[in-house]
Amino acid sequence: MKTTVKKLSDSRVEITVTLDAKDLKPAKDKALEKLAKEIHVEGFRKGKVPVDVAKKFIPENDLNAETVDAAVRATVIEAFSKNEKSPLVLPSVNVTKYVPDEVVEYTATADIIPEIKLGDFKKLGVKKEEVKVSEKEIKEILNNIATSFAEKKTVKRAAADGDEVIIDFIGKKDGEAFKGGSAKDYHLTLGSKTFIPGFEDGIVGHEPGDKFDLKLTFPKDYGVKDLAGAKTVFEVLLKQVNEITKPAIDDEMAKKCGPFKDLKELKADIEKNLKAQNEHKLEEKFKDDLVNALVKKSTVPAPEILINDQMRMIKDDMSRNAASQGMSFEDFLERNNETMENWEKEARKIAEARVKASLVLQTLAVENKITVSDDLVTAKINELKDVYKKSPEALKNLKDPNVKMDIKNRMIIEKTLEFLVKENS
Repeated sequence: MKTTVKKLSDSRVEITVTLDAKDLKPAKDKALEKLAKEIHVEGFRKGKVPVDVAKKFIPENDLNAETVDAAVRATVIEAFSKNEKSPLVLPSVNVTKYVPDEVVEYTATADIIPEIKLGDFKKLGVKKEEVKVSEKEIKEILNNIATSFAEKKTVKRAAADGDEVIIDFIGKKDGEAFKGGSAKDYHLTLGSKTFIPGFEDGIVGHEPGDKFDLKLTFPKDYGVKDLAGAKTVFEVLLKQVNEITKPAIDDEMAKKCGPFKDLKELKADIEKNLKAQNEHKLEEKFKDDLVNALVKKSTVPAPEILINDQMRMIKDDMSRNAASQGMSFEDFLERNNETMENWEKEARKIAEARVKASLVLQTLAVENKITVSDDLVTAKINELKDVYKKSPEALKNLKDPNVKMDIKNRMIIEKTLEFLVKENS
């Protein structure tokens, strides 16, 4: 087998493969063996016709076509391997020459894992941010705790800021109800700024049983294009007012939260948990910053096929999120005042960054011989089996060799990130 390589881009090549008589003989033998099992010959059961007998009855064109196919399948991946190229997908093949029993010539084109030139991964100049917990964060948690202990009491008086109200409402634009602008028995805490400006303020002062209209204008930057800056009318029925009484944030409240003697102990516990959360966030950010810095210092061509795959994944994630909110992907874009063209432009930037980060980490792992043992992979799979023991489908997936390989690759990437952190700490 002879090969010549033509570089089409940093991540795409065309390899011309020439096979001689020696290469073609095993391919022809395989073709005869396959076709012999398919041919009908009087006196023999199908699939039991000897090759020497079958070849007298096999049409020449069928044998030639099968021989070429067998020759290509047997050599195309070897041709890439021989030239140290790793195709990302099955190569596209075009047969350019065939002389029976003498020569086959074909071209194989494919996107490949490009050559990555790593920068100095030990001098990235990235610093990890210091872990801090602000008093504001602690107060927010304490307020949330107080809210969870709050008592509600139905009252027969006008609604005030801080009350919970139960309302029915219909939002109309140009006299027609608009999508997503109506609800029944909606629980709303006044002052929460859940609705557009003016809505909650407009309820304050009304009593249970009141029916009233709120003439409001949506903000010009509102997410739904059709409503941005639009003048609307909300028909509201105030059905109930609940007075919310929060407990004082003191030692007594702290004792209700767990084994805390006083508020000081509760605040210390909150600070400890927030510190752990912030530590984790900053650790992940540090890893991301290191990878981004390494990408900038490296030469990393991003194959188009990998970028497109990432864009599909991003769209699938967004579509699932939209569906969970009862929307299509197109509805989601409209709600966020986004065009498909702009979305694709931004998604492509994210996808390209992900591809480059992945390729850099893979190269770093290979060059530094970072891997994980099969025993560790097996242990991880057993751990996942325990987590998903009530999901037959998930357990079935864990038996898939491709899933096992994916788990191993993820573990290698995580180990590589730890290596990168160590080299820059």
